[in-house]
Amino acid sequence: MAMEKRPFQLVVFGASGFTGQFVTEEVAREQAAPERGFRLPWAVAGRSREKLLRVLERAALKLGRPTLPSEVGIIVCDINNSASLDEMAKQTTLVLNCVGPYRFFGEPVVKACIENRTSCIDISGEPQFLELMYWKYHEKAAEKGVYIIGSTGFDSIPADLGVIYTRNKMNGTLTAVESFLTINSGPEGLCIHDGTWKSAIYGFAAKNSLKKLRNASCLKPVPVIGQKLKKRWPISFCKELSTYTIPFWGSDTSVVRRTQRYLHEYLEEPPVQYAAYVSVGGITSVIKLMFAGLFFLFFVRFGIGRQLLIKFPWLFSFGYFSKQGPTQKQIDGSSFTMTFFGQGYSQGVAAEKNKPNVKICTQVKGPEAGYAATPIAMVQAAMTLLNDVSDLPKGGGVFTPGAAFSRTRLIDRLNQHGIEFSVISSSEV
Repeated sequence: MAMEKRPFQLVVFGASGFTGQFVTEEVAREQAAPERGFRLPWAVAGRSREKLLRVLERAALKLGRPTLPSEVGIIVCDINNSASLDEMAKQTTLVLNCVGPYRFFGEPVVKACIENRTSCIDISGEPQFLELMYWKYHEKAAEKGVYIIGSTGFDSIPADLGVIYTRNKMNGTLTAVESFLTINSGPEGLCIHDGTWKSAIYGFAAKNSLKKLRNASCLKPVPVIGQKLKKRWPISFCKELSTYTIPFWGSDTSVVRRTQRYLHEYLEEPPVQYAAYVSVGGITSVIKLMFAGLFFLFFVRFGIGRQLLIKFPWLFSFGYFSKQGPTQKQIDGSSFTMTFFGQGYSQGVAAEKNKPNVKICTQVKGPEAGYAATPIAMVQAAMTLLNDVSDLPKGGGVFTPGAAFSRTRLIDRLNQHGIEFSVISSSEV
């Protein structure tokens, strides 16, 4: 972490983007909290000073803080201009990078931050980008003493920290967890900005590149403790939640497994097996999703198909994604629940010879995932990074949220800001 005096403690890069404007509001809200004794100097950054100023003016109006635009710095920089990225990085201790898709625009920011001894967090849900940054920059970041932490939004803090929370609350040794995501929409329905849609399109198109990256890493398999976690069918029924489920295609599985590898190899903790699913409701929703999935998987294979998917997100996603994104009413009416079913062994029971004899169910609940929970998670990760330095991994590097924050107060901070972690049940079998 940069120890020399810099003008700003944090900079929101991409503040005028769709998600960036919500992150900017959340930073402003955090700085105005009554319990905060002082305000951290911070800034917004992007290509257009006028757009950045409009974002600050909207935040000021929404939060009832007319002086906000004069209190926040403005830095003009462009992702395609490395000198401007260097200049931004030199002025702050931490960059909150909101410019995606990260596979195209993420690496120049990571590089500029490391070269200028500046830490960086992002909200990427793109496994290839996240894993590539680790292999290319972990040692360089450690040499500079800075922290590069990916996926600090809804992808993948609820899942990653949820598994760690479940492990901490388990009366014994946690060996396997399944998570089930439920998205709840209000009367205005559900909508997601097409930036997330584009990231998914490019991610599926480049899945062979991710496979090659993983094969080239030559990592030893993480040991399986106790009974092996069984894979569910592509469409399965979860009796506990009374809903059909499908595998979750986001970054959660990649991120959680990388965290468990780190905790096992560096902190000698028993690794937890993990699988992620999303609930899709009844049979009608399953049929609708099957058609959408088949359309997506067919079109994403071809260049012209990807162009059509990008040009008409609303059509090919059956109305779930749009270029306009959700309205404020849609955001206010939506929420998420992530339920974790864990199993393991009580103290003194040998995992090698017995079936799991302890079960636990936990939940992480919060507001709308993409533009309410994500800003909260990102900003609280930033506050933790700036304030709980002694509890972070020593020396810096490229980390997952769980690897970076497993021994910090991040879960407590999230609980205080509307992303709630709780134990539903715990019992010996």
